[in-house]
Amino acid sequence: MGDYQSRYTTTRHMFKGRYALAGCLGAITLLCLIVSLAAQKGFGLAAFSDVTALMLMLVATGVMLANAMRSHQQTRAFWLLMAAGLALWSTNQGLWSVFELVLRRDLPDPFAGDIILFLHVVPFMAAIALRPHRKEQGEKVFLTTLNLLMLILWWVFLYAFVVFPDEYLSLNLSIYNRSYDFLYLLENLIWLGALGLVAAGTRGQWKKIYWHMLGAGAVYATGSSLMNAAISRGKYYSGSIFDVLYVISLCWFIWIGFWALDLKAEPETVAEKDSRLLELAPRLAMVAILSLPLLGFWALMFDHSPPRIRQFRLLAALAAMLVLGVFVFIKQFLLDRQLVRLLDETYRSFDNLQRLQTQVVQKEKLASLGQLVAGAAHEINNPVAAILGYSELLSSSKALAPEQVAMVQKIGLQARRTRELVTDRLSFAQQTPKEMSPVDVGSLLQRAVQMETLRPGENIRVETNIESGLPRIMGNANQLFQACMQIISNAMDALVEAGGGLLSVTARVEAGEIVMEFSDTGHGMREPAKVFDPFYTTKPVGKGTGLGLSATYGVVQNHNGQITCQNKPDGGALFIIRLPIVSQRLASAGAGI
Repeated sequence: MGDYQSRYTTTRHMFKGRYALAGCLGAITLLCLIVSLAAQKGFGLAAFSDVTALMLMLVATGVMLANAMRSHQQTRAFWLLMAAGLALWSTNQGLWSVFELVLRRDLPDPFAGDIILFLHVVPFMAAIALRPHRKEQGEKVFLTTLNLLMLILWWVFLYAFVVFPDEYLSLNLSIYNRSYDFLYLLENLIWLGALGLVAAGTRGQWKKIYWHMLGAGAVYATGSSLMNAAISRGKYYSGSIFDVLYVISLCWFIWIGFWALDLKAEPETVAEKDSRLLELAPRLAMVAILSLPLLGFWALMFDHSPPRIRQFRLLAALAAMLVLGVFVFIKQFLLDRQLVRLLDETYRSFDNLQRLQTQVVQKEKLASLGQLVAGAAHEINNPVAAILGYSELLSSSKALAPEQVAMVQKIGLQARRTRELVTDRLSFAQQTPKEMSPVDVGSLLQRAVQMETLRPGENIRVETNIESGLPRIMGNANQLFQACMQIISNAMDALVEAGGGLLSVTARVEAGEIVMEFSDTGHGMREPAKVFDPFYTTKPVGKGTGLGLSATYGVVQNHNGQITCQNKPDGGALFIIRLPIVSQRLASAGAGI
């Protein structure tokens, strides 16, 4: 109840603050409207208009910086770029105010602040290019951002190519003003169009932020067009009715900044519309790059401007091709690196798929074998039991000669051996789970090595590298011991056939697993992919059934582990067993038992 009351109180205060801010900004707008209609053209009206606009811009810049300080990563960069655009805008307004209020002079035409005014939209474009509403996706996001930045640089070049020569190289006011007004309007429309498309493909709080920015930008673009038209007709002056839309847009930006401080705008998964939109970025970037030689060719062959202007435009086109060429090189480098990474991931995925397929096939073989052996064992046990019973009766009979009793006892011995063999094979095929408890793999492995090295063998060396203090795993100690013994025994047999060599046994912790490696310097396996198949053996008849490694495979699988076999490049076989580590809590509980 207390938490609910606290949230309710916080929400109520937040809405009160928004209403108060909206009322204050509305009052400022209304005051500007009344002053523009009632006051006469003069220094006082210009001072009121310039100071009000400058203060509103500085407040908007400050609140964007405040949002940046409360954010991180791409979101912080977004608000910093918005603040940079507003700071450039404020610089233009400051220069305007210096001429009108300090120097008390009319603005020169062309005005140096025109370049700053044109460039202030560029950070806005870059902010949209960052797309803070999207979750970061590494190089993919960076590549798309790089494409959009190339488009922004191309736009700056277009200003230098079209507007700048008639502004400073050879002044032509009519062409300059017409070109500047057209490009500036086009620049704002492009930014507003990008905002609208991104907002349409976004959800949540970011959608609201984008739509509000679109509204504020549309109001400013409309007011700017009306203001430029009034300037061309000589009817504009600071504080006139044409400044009202300008003030409305600034108040709207301030409200967006303060409103965003209370929002929790988190990045989201890419929307489908946004993804289709962003697919246009590389195509547009390619068109922009291809347009540079065409513009240079036009300046060389068809431009009838003075030589200085033609030469400047050629140099601007060459410089733009050089800069964008560097961007293309960076983009290609990132694409190549991304392609290599995708190929590595594909190779690993294919390798994992093959391993999983092998495990599934192996399990199916073991399951089929289990059904076969279970049925055969049931059918064999009955006659074997009868043979044992009759042999015991015969061996206890006094009517038989000693030679006959000895033969009957041999029959019973072979019958018992058959029963034990069937029971052992049935136990293997069923892979009946045993009681699990925390197992010290290090000591178990040491014991298995010691047992197997007692066998006489010439020129065979055994090296162990078992990390001390290995964590425990949850398993059956007897099954794991038999599995390790089986692998070590096979390795020793391989070394005997090779006339000697080295058996290396290691154990270590790696990524939450205990990794055991058994490496020998024998001749290697003929078919490593088949060593875990039931009844597969390379040993002579009578020396192996081909079920030892199959049983080992089943034991490892029952312990939620993995076992692999491969031939080493320098000769010999390598078996790797991976077993998951049991948690400390379970290990302590098992140790206590």
